[in-house]
Amino acid sequence: MQQASPETASPLERRLDLSFPLKQLESEIESRLKRIARTAKVPGFRPGKVPLKIVAQQYGGQIRQEVIGDSVQKSFSDAIRQQNLRVAGYPRIEAKQTQTAAESLEFTATFEVYPEVQVGDLSGATIRRPVTDIVDADVDRTIEVLRKQRQHFHRVDRAAINGDQVRIDFQGKLDGSAFEGGQGTNHSLNLGEGRFLPDFEAQVVGLKAGETKSFELTFPADYHAKDLAGKTVTFEVKVLEVSAPHLPELNAEFAIALGIVDGDLDKMRAEIKLNLQREAKKRVQARLKEQVMQTLIDHSALTTPKSLVEIEISRLSQDMLKDLQSRGMTTKDMNLPPELFVEQAERRVRLGLILSEVVKQNSLQARPEQVRSVIEEHAQSFEQPEEMVRWYYQQPDRLGEVEAVVLEDNVVTWVAEKAKAEDVPTPFQELMESAK
Repeated sequence: MQQASPETASPLERRLDLSFPLKQLESEIESRLKRIARTAKVPGFRPGKVPLKIVAQQYGGQIRQEVIGDSVQKSFSDAIRQQNLRVAGYPRIEAKQTQTAAESLEFTATFEVYPEVQVGDLSGATIRRPVTDIVDADVDRTIEVLRKQRQHFHRVDRAAINGDQVRIDFQGKLDGSAFEGGQGTNHSLNLGEGRFLPDFEAQVVGLKAGETKSFELTFPADYHAKDLAGKTVTFEVKVLEVSAPHLPELNAEFAIALGIVDGDLDKMRAEIKLNLQREAKKRVQARLKEQVMQTLIDHSALTTPKSLVEIEISRLSQDMLKDLQSRGMTTKDMNLPPELFVEQAERRVRLGLILSEVVKQNSLQARPEQVRSVIEEHAQSFEQPEEMVRWYYQQPDRLGEVEAVVLEDNVVTWVAEKAKAEDVPTPFQELMESAK
């Protein structure tokens, strides 16, 4: 086997010529055929007694391809190891048509190498760090949300208002004919939640049980059902029942329902506050991470390997297809245009290369004690924290996910120390709303 030194085709692309004497290949092919002949089962022959010529007729083509493939792979691996090259993505191997085809097979391997990553001076960058204190009003607001999640409805003898739950029969017609999705029997509707079009719910408000109303409704021009978008239809609605919402009392029974065994309301508030503090910490870290990653991208110079972008585009496309399948859509013949994912793929690849360089140059790998601390903190939100800790340590994949989080946290801390960090007082509610 002969190989030439890699040629530089572009800043990252390299080309490598590989040559294999036919005698060497034929010798390996014959050797493998002989090994197969020892156990080959062919009708009319005893095992181990099949003539080599017949074995070659049956397996020769397959073995030849395997030998050539193995030889090319080994030659390519040896070459890049000798040249100390880091291959990005997968090489493209192409056979060459040469005048020496009777004596040797020649191939060209085209591939990209990993780029040099230069992270610039971060001292001029500013990282705005939200600072949030959980106050009583935040706890009160959360309790009201929890009460509303557990609300129940009582039947009332009055006209429906927003916030009520109504049971209705309805029939919609377009140009005098019923249309798909335009009918319902004994349907439960919470007025004001936006499950139906606002114009539809507005017509139900003010009706009492037993009353019927007909009205026209025009669907929005951007309505998801294109055959109804912008069309005017006629609805007839009959109200069967009107029920008003009732929130559970703020008492020991409510606290027990939230997991406070003795029903102590002070303990309940303390537990809620602790959970809000955990959530605030997560949101703050997410905000910092977002800023840090953008700062690294803005202050780094590198050439993005096209091969890695193509791999990432394929991964993003497959992830979207899986997501669509989980939502009940048929994706068998669905082809997603690669252009949908180019920008996101390029950003992910660039960021991955930058992070790898920053971690390597500054020894920011996740340490075992850091991983343990994150797992134990997360486990505190479960009823049996020790079981959750054991669960993480039972599988390397689970630990790997936590290690990735810790590594990113280490990078966030490092960048925040290099850049200008500015504390920004941020109410908890604002922090939560900005994350939506």
